[in-house]
Amino acid sequence: MCDNGSSTSNGTSAFTGSGVNTQGNQWCRYQGSDGGNAYHYHNQNGSYYQKDADGSTYYDTGRGYSQKTSPSGQTTKSYGKN
Repeated sequence: MCDNGSSTSNGTSAFTGSGVNTQGNQWCRYQGSDGGNAYHYHNQNGSYYQKDADGSTYYDTGRGYSQKTSPSGQTTKSYGKN
């Protein structure tokens, strides 16, 4: 589920590592062109979480709800269909 590079909200990033945590969720880590770290999790329950180097986040339950938060803290929520 990890790829060799990713586009983030603040530029291009390079893959730097991956693994599985104690809950069985796969994580992927990237280093941004500005030197900051970004990562994402593919969780056992079908949800997905991403944090970019600029502090923005994205969360998707995998069941019709997602939420984006900007670096300034502004949150956008989306309620889709199941």
